[in-house]
Amino acid sequence: MSPNARIVLLALAGLALLPGAAAVIAGLPPFGSTIAQYGERINAVAPEARHVANMVSAINFDLRGLDTLGEEFMLLAAITGTVVLLRGRRGEGNTERAMRRPGRAVIPRSEAVVLACRIAGPLTALFGLYVVLHATVTPGGGFQGGVILASGTLLIYLGEGYAGWRDAIRSHWLDALEGGGALLFALCGLAPMLTGAAFMQNILPLGTFRDLFSGGLMLVENLGVALAVTGGFTQLFLEFMEETREAREPEEPGEESA
Repeated sequence: MSPNARIVLLALAGLALLPGAAAVIAGLPPFGSTIAQYGERINAVAPEARHVANMVSAINFDLRGLDTLGEEFMLLAAITGTVVLLRGRRGEGNTERAMRRPGRAVIPRSEAVVLACRIAGPLTALFGLYVVLHATVTPGGGFQGGVILASGTLLIYLGEGYAGWRDAIRSHWLDALEGGGALLFALCGLAPMLTGAAFMQNILPLGTFRDLFSGGLMLVENLGVALAVTGGFTQLFLEFMEETREAREPEEPGEESA
């Protein structure tokens, strides 16, 4: 399909979606309006029933945990599709050298940038862990913390360069994090059924309200989301970085056998 045809198709799709988008926007409540009845009911019931202070986590990991499980596998499918698409075009190999465009000067990183990244990197990772661990207490959780942790890995590239990035970030580790996190979340739904409980029903002690380890099974589900999001987003960064790699020199005939 030509670029002009794609633009025309995009414009037609936008026009088709415009009436629905306008109807949804017009139906939004006014800014500053009172909270909906659903939210009021959650705020009244969840703290006592689930011992958590973050109502968003109570909804995502308990009251509508099945929906969150579906979203988790949507993320897994999207990242898998991106990886397959990019690797299918360039192959499975990798290199620690970035591509060099002829005629473009390579500006070395300043000592200030290297120092800033080496300081900000651990602090960013620490803040990401804080957000993950406090999912049931304060705003945040596995998804938000996982994105922060993944973003922190980019500081390795900015501070240490492409070779340092490739040396620290391993694709098979990220595959294990992403797939293992999604599997852990799914097991949180299946494990209660082995005890005769319902799918994703909490079977662990709820803990103390406003305590770091409150929420019971929500903590394990939150961990699964954190692992999957950290591995998935870092995998995306890695794949797009690999798009800038320097191609390997073709082997001479008979070199492989030698």
